[in-house]
Amino acid sequence: MQKKYKIFPAIQALYYFVTAVWPFIHLESFLAVTGDKTDIWLVKTVSVLLLPYCLLLAYLTFNSKRNLIIVLSIMLCCFVLIGIDFYYHFTGVIKWTYVIDGVLQILFLLYWVYYIINSKE
Repeated sequence: MQKKYKIFPAIQALYYFVTAVWPFIHLESFLAVTGDKTDIWLVKTVSVLLLPYCLLLAYLTFNSKRNLIIVLSIMLCCFVLIGIDFYYHFTGVIKWTYVIDGVLQILFLLYWVYYIINSKE
């Protein structure tokens, strides 16, 4: 992976990390931004599930080897989060702030598509 590719995975890892730990550090502010939730256990479960992706993104940031399986895993994560964000927002379940996350996930996904198209073995 060339140096120009390293900043984007680092930004995505940081974003996922902040998203993952925020409900544990200050649940009240998380709920103020994202909306009230009835199942706090589910908020924390989804948050914890983002942590392995942080590790995968850190690997891509600090390792010069191209790893297609990790990239495809990250892309799948982006795709699933896009679906969740938009589906549940437009069905009235979650707040508009999730649309912002959905847009960010689209940008992340587009980056990884670009990465795959422009990477060399």
